[in-house]
Amino acid sequence: MRLLLLLLLCPFFVQAAQPEVYEKTLDNGLKILVKPDRRSPVAVSQVWYKVGASYEPGGITDISHMLEHMMFKGTHKHPAGEFSRIIAENGGRENAFTGRDYTAYFQTLEKSRLAISFELEADRMRHLNLLDAELQKEREVVTEERRMRTDDKPRAKTHEHFMAMAFSNSPYKNPIIGWPSDIAHYTIDDLKAWYHKWYAPNNATLVVVGDVDPDAVFKLAEKHFAPLKPSKIKPVKPQTEVEQLGPRKMTIKLPAKLPYVMLGYKTPSLKTAQQEWEAYALEVLAAILDGGNSARLSSRLVRGQQLAVSAGAGYDLYARMSSLFMLDATPSVGKTVFDLEYALKEQIYQLQRELVSDEELQRVKAQVLANNIYEKDSNFYQAMQLGMLETIGLNWQKADEYVKKIQHITPEQIRQVARKYLIEDHLSIAYLDPQPIKHSTPSRKVAGGHHAH
Repeated sequence: MRLLLLLLLCPFFVQAAQPEVYEKTLDNGLKILVKPDRRSPVAVSQVWYKVGASYEPGGITDISHMLEHMMFKGTHKHPAGEFSRIIAENGGRENAFTGRDYTAYFQTLEKSRLAISFELEADRMRHLNLLDAELQKEREVVTEERRMRTDDKPRAKTHEHFMAMAFSNSPYKNPIIGWPSDIAHYTIDDLKAWYHKWYAPNNATLVVVGDVDPDAVFKLAEKHFAPLKPSKIKPVKPQTEVEQLGPRKMTIKLPAKLPYVMLGYKTPSLKTAQQEWEAYALEVLAAILDGGNSARLSSRLVRGQQLAVSAGAGYDLYARMSSLFMLDATPSVGKTVFDLEYALKEQIYQLQRELVSDEELQRVKAQVLANNIYEKDSNFYQAMQLGMLETIGLNWQKADEYVKKIQHITPEQIRQVARKYLIEDHLSIAYLDPQPIKHSTPSRKVAGGHHAH
């Protein structure tokens, strides 16, 4: 009932709570977005670069992620370790993350300390020390990180192989953390070339959300970032995925406790959809299947038929290229991955055959919109949404359109996208076939630690 009430209040609530975003572009191409939020005396500052794993050619996968690690290794002005020490001294928190389509660096500080963040970020945007000795150290850290995040985790390893099969020529086939042989072989010169090519004001967006005055932020940004020289940046080649001509299946044999199945249908993102509403309809469809306890996978497959211990669905609305509509599940004792594959497909067939009831659709929309409102509680998330939209090539205004677009989706549109995109010929499936687990030595702790995907 509370969610339904929220839905009815949503249009007014969201518009009332929607502070303005102020935008400015410096002469060197740096775009600055400022969103005042007065609820606490804090500011989140994020620098987003338009480069990530999907920009990497073969042979140097992981280089964007490695450069993210190296960005903490110091400049002439601030030697290695200084960046983190200065932020910590000023009571702030900082980190970075690499995705398929972006690399971002962030600090959360008391609002009067924003200049510290700007000075440090501007310094390392163009003046990073890239030393071979540091690369060798970080190579070990990243290799260990890869082992802990992927190689020792059966589901993550299955997902990696699955993506490499599902895509033929889209760079989304490569893992963000790269392939082991690439990590072992790129050089400091490769890293320098990557840094000089992409780390430039005209390839970056600075986002500030918090208790700040936009004009003061612009003035401060001008002071620290305006002296930086832009780069000549050529647009990346499109690398549009070729059409899939039939289902693809693979079995992954790994030491694991439980079997697992993943299904992925080729779908457009908001950026690549022929019509925008299709992407929002897929977003709602994912929530119908997996949006809390009352969603279909949880209520039917986990609790109802008790076929699965867990089951999920996901769709990537904000990707730079076309991606996948994903389903995954772990079977209950006595059930197989093939039982689950059949059950998951049956849920898709139902959405293709029957219209979702108005009542269910209202409930699902209420859940989606409530999540959207709760996310607005976080300065970090608000900044992240603005930065991500700009970086993948949509504009930040799309963040404000989300609620309205979701509300307009109809049962007929949901059935249409299910029929158009969730088809057998565009489906890839991976089965994890668990092998006996051999006891190994405990893993070493990862050094470094600046990281989050």
